[in-house]
Amino acid sequence: MSTEPVSAGVLQVVSADYPIGIRIGAVSISIESESNIDVALVPSLEPFRDEVAHPDIAVRVRRTSKLEQINRSADFESGSVWRLYNENNIFHFDFQSPVLGDFPYKRLVIDREFCRAELLLNGQCLPETGSVVPLDYPLDELLIMHRLTQEKAIELHGTGIVRPNGEANLFVGHSGAGKSTTTRLWTATEEVEVLSDDRIIVRRDKGAGANRGMDGAANRLGILQLRETSASLSSRFFQDDKPKSKIRMYGTPWHGEAMFASPNSAPLTRIFVLEHGHGNVITPLSPSQAVAELFARSFVPFHRHEYVESALVFLEELVDVIPVYRYAFEPDQRAVDKILHFHD
Repeated sequence: MSTEPVSAGVLQVVSADYPIGIRIGAVSISIESESNIDVALVPSLEPFRDEVAHPDIAVRVRRTSKLEQINRSADFESGSVWRLYNENNIFHFDFQSPVLGDFPYKRLVIDREFCRAELLLNGQCLPETGSVVPLDYPLDELLIMHRLTQEKAIELHGTGIVRPNGEANLFVGHSGAGKSTTTRLWTATEEVEVLSDDRIIVRRDKGAGANRGMDGAANRLGILQLRETSASLSSRFFQDDKPKSKIRMYGTPWHGEAMFASPNSAPLTRIFVLEHGHGNVITPLSPSQAVAELFARSFVPFHRHEYVESALVFLEELVDVIPVYRYAFEPDQRAVDKILHFHD
């Protein structure tokens, strides 16, 4: 099943012949089309392919002969490839590139709950034959980021590292704060699982299915990521899916320099806010300090105030159950040793 907008601005469910599914951060997306050439995945999304019976977001892909510009100012300009229009509480995301002409090369039309959508491909800009990748970056991240505003969840700029004993630490930081360095130090020290070295989704545990059912593609194949990882390591980390806390962190396809991108998740133990310093000093943050630091390192759609409010509410709940520390560290082995011997 899939979606198609009608003239009244309401999204209707229609049939499709070629469905595929992905799951990122416990958000499931089905992508469907009447043509198999319009449901390809970019390589970074292949590890996140999964069987999706009841998707959180259903995307119907359809080709159109032409997409005209929307004749009014955008409600939000990304400053790069996309802009957003709000038409009677139906969102239109237009994607445009100078190399593909003066018109949008694709348009996502989606309801405000980010449940049902149609992706229109502009026949003037895109080839009529050959595979078209509907959810290439940044559309894949935009869909997930907006859907998270409807749930108890957020995307953070950080690296998620799971130790062999199950301890799962999230190291958040701005670009240049040391996330890639931290990832390299830990992978050189222990046989850790890196869920992502750049962007992590944190959310309330959705229960036994939070780390995919055993019939899911990721568990059939073991851990899938851009860096080589031991299958036995994956099974050892994730064979027990009973939640150890109320919060989980999830890997994403949007990796950093170290190129770790895992579809798995782990119960979150603690969060460290990275900054360069001397002496590897760990300082507990108050709830208000923690919320401010995490929000500054989050990916939140700022074009609607209710999205910002939902992010802040979730962060307040997060820091109430997960300890958050500032970590002023030096980029050598001693930074890892400090965490290995640290106790809350």
